[in-house]
Amino acid sequence: MRIYIFLLYLLFQAGLAFGQLKNGYEIDITIQDLPDSTVYLAYHLGDKQYIKDTIQLNGAGHAIVQGREALPQGIYMIVLPGRKYFEILMSAGQHFSVSCFYKDYFNTLKFIGSEENSAFVEYQKNWVKMQQHASSISKRIQNNRQNSDSLKILEPIQKNQEESMKTYLKSVIKANNGNLLATLVKALLPVDVPEFSTIGFTNPDSVRWIRNYLYNKNHFFDNIDFNDERLLRTPILYARLDAFFTNVIIQAPDSINKEIDKLIQKCSGNYKIFQFVAVYLFNHFRESEIMGQDAVMVKLADDIYLSGKADWVTKEFKSDLKKQIDLIRPNLLGKKAENLVMDSYKEIFVSLYDINKEFTILYFWEPDCGHCKEATPKLKDYYDKPKDYGVEVFAVCTTSDRAKWTKYIEDNKITWINGWDPTRSSHFDYYYNVQSTPTIYILDKNKKIIAKKLGVEEIGPFIENYRKYFKKG
Repeated sequence: MRIYIFLLYLLFQAGLAFGQLKNGYEIDITIQDLPDSTVYLAYHLGDKQYIKDTIQLNGAGHAIVQGREALPQGIYMIVLPGRKYFEILMSAGQHFSVSCFYKDYFNTLKFIGSEENSAFVEYQKNWVKMQQHASSISKRIQNNRQNSDSLKILEPIQKNQEESMKTYLKSVIKANNGNLLATLVKALLPVDVPEFSTIGFTNPDSVRWIRNYLYNKNHFFDNIDFNDERLLRTPILYARLDAFFTNVIIQAPDSINKEIDKLIQKCSGNYKIFQFVAVYLFNHFRESEIMGQDAVMVKLADDIYLSGKADWVTKEFKSDLKKQIDLIRPNLLGKKAENLVMDSYKEIFVSLYDINKEFTILYFWEPDCGHCKEATPKLKDYYDKPKDYGVEVFAVCTTSDRAKWTKYIEDNKITWINGWDPTRSSHFDYYYNVQSTPTIYILDKNKKIIAKKLGVEEIGPFIENYRKYFKKG
C-alpha cells in the first residue's frame, strides 16, 4: 500500500514538473549560417515595434530564449542583422523551435512543435506569390489605360485574381479555425460589397457609389473582434483603423464623429482595446492637417479624455488638454465668430459685426513676422486687384509697436480695416486661438466661420468654390 501511494506521489510530482515546464515561453532558435551573432526578439504594438529580448547566438548559430511568464499573444519577430526579420505567432503554445539559414531565411524557415507557425509560414509564402501576381496585373492595367481593348481583357483578370485571393484567405481561416492565425487572416478580409441595383435611377453611377460607400463603411469592421486583445500586438488593428479613418469615410467632422461613437461602442467591453482605440483616435486627429477636424479633437476630449474615461492619463495631461480645447472650442467651423471691437488705424473704433460683406477675411499678423512679410503682400494683391467688393479684410496686428504697424500700413498703402488692440482687451487671441502669425479665418455674411488657418494663396480658390458649391440662393 505504501509503495502504491509512493508511486502515485511520484506520478503527481512528474505531472506537476511537466506542467511547470510548459509554463512561460521557450523558443529554441537555430540560424545555421549566423554564428556568434546577436539577434532580437521583438513584438508589434500598433504601428511600432519594440524589443523584448536580446539573444546571443553561439558558434553554431543556436540559442534558447525563455521566460517564466507567458508572453502576451500576438505577432512577434526575430530581428536579424541587416534589418532583416521574420515573424512568428505567439499564441497559447509558446514552447517550440525555429530554424533557418540567414541568407535565405524566408524560404528555409521551419518550425518544430508549432503547427500554427508552420501554417503561418505556408500562408505567408502563398500570399506573397498572390500579391506579386496581383501587382503585375495592376501594372499591366496602368500601362494600358489608353487601350480599351486591353482593358477589356485585363480588368476581368484582375477581378478574378481578387476573388481568388479572397477565397484563399477564407480557406486559411477555415483550416485554422479557433487559433490566432485564423483571427489575424479574418481581420484582413476585405468587405464583400454586394451588387446594388440602380434600375430606374437617372443617376445610376452616383446611386451605386453612395450605396457602395455606405455598405463598406457600415461593415468595414465586421471581421475584427474588438474583444480579442491579441490584435493589439499585431500591426493589423492599427492598419485597419488608419485605413478607415483616412481612406474610407468622408473627412467631414460630423461624419467622423458619428463613426467614432459606433467604434467606441464596439470596443467598450474590453478596457485595453478601448484604450488602444482611444489613443489612436486622439493621436490621429491631433496631428490632422485637414481643416475642421479640430472638432473631432474637441469631441474626443469631451467624451473620453476630460470625462474621466481615459484613466490612464495624468492630471497634468488633462489640465493641459483642457486649456488647448478651450482655445479651439470658440472657433470651430460652423460657429458664429466672436465679435471684435477695437481701435483702428483711422483712430475710430471698429466692430467685426459691422462689416456688411459676403465674406470677411480675419487676418492676424505682425509687420516683422517673416511669414507675414510674404503673406501680407499676397493678401493685398488679392484684395486690390481686381477689387472684389464682396470681400472685406479685418486685420488685427498682434504686436504692441504702433510705430512699426503704422509705418507698414502707410508704406504699403493698405486700405482694408486695420484693427489695433495692443492690450488684447477684445480677447482676440483667446477667441481665435492666435498662437502664431499669420492666422487666417474666413467668415460668411452672417459671420459664421467657414474656413480657418489656411494659406493666403488658398483664400481666392476657397471663396470661388464656396460661391459655386455652397452659397444658397
